[in-house]
Amino acid sequence: MTLGSLVGSIDLSAFLNALILGISIASIWLIAALGLTIIYGTAGVINMAHGELIMLGAYSSYTLQHFLGVPLLLCVPMSFVVVGAIGLVLERVLIRYLYRRPLDTLLATFGVSLVLMQGVRLIFGSDPKYLAMPHFFTSNLQLGFLNISVFRLLILAVTMAIVAALWALFYRTRFGVEVRAVMQNKEIAASFGINSDRVYMLTFALGAGLAGIAGSLFGVLNIVLPTMGAGYVVQAFLVVVVGGGTLAGSVVASGATGELQSIFAYFTNDTFARFVLYVLIVVFLRIRPQGLFAPSATRR
Repeated sequence: MTLGSLVGSIDLSAFLNALILGISIASIWLIAALGLTIIYGTAGVINMAHGELIMLGAYSSYTLQHFLGVPLLLCVPMSFVVVGAIGLVLERVLIRYLYRRPLDTLLATFGVSLVLMQGVRLIFGSDPKYLAMPHFFTSNLQLGFLNISVFRLLILAVTMAIVAALWALFYRTRFGVEVRAVMQNKEIAASFGINSDRVYMLTFALGAGLAGIAGSLFGVLNIVLPTMGAGYVVQAFLVVVVGGGTLAGSVVASGATGELQSIFAYFTNDTFARFVLYVLIVVFLRIRPQGLFAPSATRR
């Protein structure tokens, strides 16, 4: 098939819908990766339990909605608080003793992921749960030949709001200055009165809370299961690694990978699209192992 015949065979409306779907995929991957980006970028912790924190966000929303009658739109911020509190306890009880011990942290958080998964299975069972979506969000917006899901637009809006809030937090507040100081040199930051222990605690809780928001939103898109976190954490790790562990890098990496998968899926199928995307990511990391945006300073 020649290039001209390939271009001529493209259905413009279907292709544009695929591009919009790519933005939706990118927003989902980004919101899953944001908490992981913050935890890794600040403390250098590879949190293998991040998928289970996403799962806890979904189960938090399920509990709030089905047992307390809380509307879905309120379940999302409440899941942030619930999972953020769990993350804070986890950091105080375990993670704080393992900083600068990457292998131990990796194994410990993997063990935590198994404990959380089995604990949820014991409490809620293994049967699938469902989050009820408000009727308005079940509809689609028809803009000419473009067909857009209202709920996916909500996810995109939430993602943009979170990214803007995080940018303001890290670059326009005293807390953000403290975080960046601790990232660059923990000892020098301490000499200026910055409590690195407090910074690590709050950033880990923040990252866990963002995972809770992700789980609350993902629980509407898919069924809620104790094993659901594994389906998102791989994509989250890919976004963080390709982006170089920075907030800006994660935004760009999620957008690029989401659009590429959607375009490849348009021409082939979703399974082959993921295969091609993963191959391209491996090749990219072979050429540029530091990712798109390498951190401006080395963590000490």
